[in-house]
Amino acid sequence: MENKRIFNFSAGPSELPLEVLETAAKEMTNYNASGMGVMEMSHRSKVYDQIFKETEAKFRKVFAVPDNYKVLFLQGGATMQFAQIPMNLLTKNKKADYIVTGSFSGKAKQEAEKYGEINVAFSGKAEGFIRIPRQEELKLSPDADYVHYCDNNTIYGTKWDYIPETGNVPLVCDMSSCILSEPVDVSKFGLIYAGAQKNMGPAGLAVVIIREDLIGEPQPGTPVMLEYKTMAENDSMYNTPNTWAIYVLGLVLDWVEANGGTAGMNELAVKRSQMIYDYIEQSEGYYKNPNDEASRSKMNVVFRLPNEELEAKFVKESAAAGMSNLKGHRSAGGIRASIYNAMPVEGVEYLVDFMKKFKENNPV
Repeated sequence: MENKRIFNFSAGPSELPLEVLETAAKEMTNYNASGMGVMEMSHRSKVYDQIFKETEAKFRKVFAVPDNYKVLFLQGGATMQFAQIPMNLLTKNKKADYIVTGSFSGKAKQEAEKYGEINVAFSGKAEGFIRIPRQEELKLSPDADYVHYCDNNTIYGTKWDYIPETGNVPLVCDMSSCILSEPVDVSKFGLIYAGAQKNMGPAGLAVVIIREDLIGEPQPGTPVMLEYKTMAENDSMYNTPNTWAIYVLGLVLDWVEANGGTAGMNELAVKRSQMIYDYIEQSEGYYKNPNDEASRSKMNVVFRLPNEELEAKFVKESAAAGMSNLKGHRSAGGIRASIYNAMPVEGVEYLVDFMKKFKENNPV
């Protein structure tokens, strides 16, 4: 059987740029004439120290991180941050606002409730998480230690089309499924965090961008590994970091910069997602996106077919046609095409062509 790569529409871990994989494979056993692979190196060695520092510098450049922010490479993924954020930031008034627009912001809220008083500034659960709230709908607390939201909702396929205004209250954002996909004004945030496995690299790494004035004393009882202060003072190396994932992130950042930076990624994201949304609109109701048009994600396009039997057939036949992971999340059903930075335009063209043929072959 031919060893052919498929079009991988997985929500995460997701596909990486082929050039990145090929470089990593080439250097797997002998990085830069060091005689060993990155996975074998001491994280304290000069060779790895250079990889680490270059990766941080690349991230700061590509993501336009201001000088008064620390960039931390942490373990535990974004989910660990659900606890680490309140442990470190819920320290003044022990009160925070959470905007719940999907599954992960809901889980973050539940975790934060262990550490202080949590106000739900908005919840889209009753509506089925089909839209992003407008600014005037947010019931914000002036004495909150921070406001938390999730920028792109992977499961439900929605995306914030603006940055919420929170006055003097620090804004905390989970950008796991949209980081590096568009330019971001980092200065509007107190803290940004993201798991790597969608747009940045392998699973197991989280990137945290935190304004330096927010790095203070954590809540009593916070494990030393979960103190931002400790990790910042030790350049993310209080213990052995995820050396391989940080190295691959550096390769991904090279690829992003070579392809137009975050502005170039945004152009591709708009082009790819619009191709699918346009065809959904043209399909005479055969395919339906449930979300408010202003709230549609460019990273995760969700849609339904006329019935669940056809959806199951769509998933099965799309896999046979060389596309993987198009089945929607178990909590939402339907179809979900995750089209992160590394998805080539050809993959989306192939999917839309398949959608057209499937409709023709399966009339209702």
